[in-house]
Amino acid sequence: MTGTVYFLVAIAVSAVITFGLRALPFVLFRGGRSMPDWMKRLGQILPSAIMAVLIVYCLKGAKSDLIGTGIPGIIAVLVVAVSYKWKHNTFISIIAGTAVYMVMLRVI
Repeated sequence: MTGTVYFLVAIAVSAVITFGLRALPFVLFRGGRSMPDWMKRLGQILPSAIMAVLIVYCLKGAKSDLIGTGIPGIIAVLVVAVSYKWKHNTFISIIAGTAVYMVMLRVI
């Protein structure tokens, strides 16, 4: 198999799997079927838990390199939190936090 064919097959397989995973909830809960209580609870808890894990992951190197990446990371996290509280828009918060982090990396 040539590199191009392998590449196209990999993209096709990824697209089919992604589409299937996105369509699965609609297939499982179509009609009048409701979601189980445990799944509703996961839907309430997981977004906050995922954000907490992402914050820990982003700031994991802050202690070892406080000046280089620690302070810009902490400031970026604060910008994301404040901008989300202010506008309630995830996209704006992510863009603002990323921009502040990138600028801080160049400035410091």
